[in-house]
Amino acid sequence: MVEARVAQLTGVHAVSALGRGAEAQLAGVLAGVPAFGPVGRFDTAARRVTVAATVSEVGTLPDELAAAIDAACRAAGLDRAQRAGCALLLAVHGGPAVGPTPAVLAGQLATRCGLSGHTRVYTSACVSASTAVADAAARITRGDVERVVVAAGYLVEPDQFALFDAGRALAVDGAVRPFSAGRRGLLLGDGVAAVVLESSTGRRRGVDPVATVAGWGRAGDAFHPCQPEPGGTGLARAVDGALRRAGLPPQSVGYVNANATGTAQSDTAEAAALRRALGGHASRVPVSSTKSVHGHALEASGLLELVVTALALRHGELPVNAGWLGPDDSCPLNVVRNRPQRTTATHALTLNAAFGGANTALLVGVG
Repeated sequence: MVEARVAQLTGVHAVSALGRGAEAQLAGVLAGVPAFGPVGRFDTAARRVTVAATVSEVGTLPDELAAAIDAACRAAGLDRAQRAGCALLLAVHGGPAVGPTPAVLAGQLATRCGLSGHTRVYTSACVSASTAVADAAARITRGDVERVVVAAGYLVEPDQFALFDAGRALAVDGAVRPFSAGRRGLLLGDGVAAVVLESSTGRRRGVDPVATVAGWGRAGDAFHPCQPEPGGTGLARAVDGALRRAGLPPQSVGYVNANATGTAQSDTAEAAALRRALGGHASRVPVSSTKSVHGHALEASGLLELVVTALALRHGELPVNAGWLGPDDSCPLNVVRNRPQRTTATHALTLNAAFGGANTALLVGVG
């Protein structure tokens, strides 16, 4: 009998304002203390909002990405020879910027880190990294490749900060309050992460997988350039797709790390999507958004949140939804509040959504 191929996370690394390394991310989201503070990286005097979750001592984005890729490969037990032929899928911002274009950067990182396989870049805003993970998992489960490195990075910079501030999307009270009454908007945060996804080759090397990417789904709203479809139909289809690929029912989901940015319309639409996709289970499954502590890392969000979700599930504690002020009738969910919640769940969803109506769902499994 041929064993079904699965995509296993064998090496993970992440950097955010919570600290450096995967374990620092887990400790930070379980502590539930938001990492937002005054931005010192550039002048915010002309801005309505002047805070973000930034790393105090940070290198250039290429240097941080290279360090993350090396750390993830080491965690997966890959030597330089085993990296040869490995593809690199890179999620970064695709707009005008100082430095190399995304495609050139991917090639430079592959050469620098000894990944001699092909490269692919993802610049589809806040679903960039989760789309890259879905593509990597699909290639592995089809048998096209044995392993793939996925990396993603965003460091808070003046252009995107100004755009979000001018668009009145940033929280003027300096706090992200997902699904809560009184939520005022999102806040940006640094995020750099890298993961190694493999078939069963990791176990043959004696590496214990962190988790598996059991399912994935992608769907579009085709509703509005910036606003989510109020009924959450696109995100619900993405969740349906992830569960269908995994062959699991909604009741198997033991936690949801929501996209929830703390904005009024998107949080309401996401709550509707969960009710649509999970039915009555949506009112019982624990939900939180770790953006409430590490901020919104834009193109890197999906990978940073995948790492956090996998580690939390493996650890058996679910992160707090920080910034909570009180229930909102438009978001009738079982939000994790006050302290981390113990769990024996084996599967969790991590969700992302982007401007243009793009939605992704990744189903993580442990055990």
